[in-house]
Amino acid sequence: MTFEPSSAPIESTHVTALTYGVAQVFTWEEDARIEVRNLGSEVVIEANAAGLRTLASHLLVLAKEGVPDGSHLHLEDSNGLEDGSVGLVLERSDAE
Repeated sequence: MTFEPSSAPIESTHVTALTYGVAQVFTWEEDARIEVRNLGSEVVIEANAAGLRTLASHLLVLAKEGVPDGSHLHLEDSNGLEDGSVGLVLERSDAE
C-alpha cells in the first residue's frame, strides 16, 4: 500500500486511552463539530462532515480486533462536543 502526500493535510487532535493494557488512539479532525441533544423520546446527534468522520473513527477504534469488552469513550460538552450538549458514551460490549 502506498500513501501519497496530500496538498492540504487534515489537522487533528489525538487522545490515547489505555484500557486493560490496550492503547486506543482516538482522533478528532480539525473543525469537527458534534452536538448531542436529548429530546425526551429520542437523542439527536448533529455533526458537520468532519464531526461525522470523527465519530465514525471513534467507533472503528472501539471495533478493532483485540479491544477489550467494556472499552469506552466519554464525550461531553467540555470534551469533544459542542457547548450545551448532553454527554455521550461510546462503549464496546461483546456480551449478549
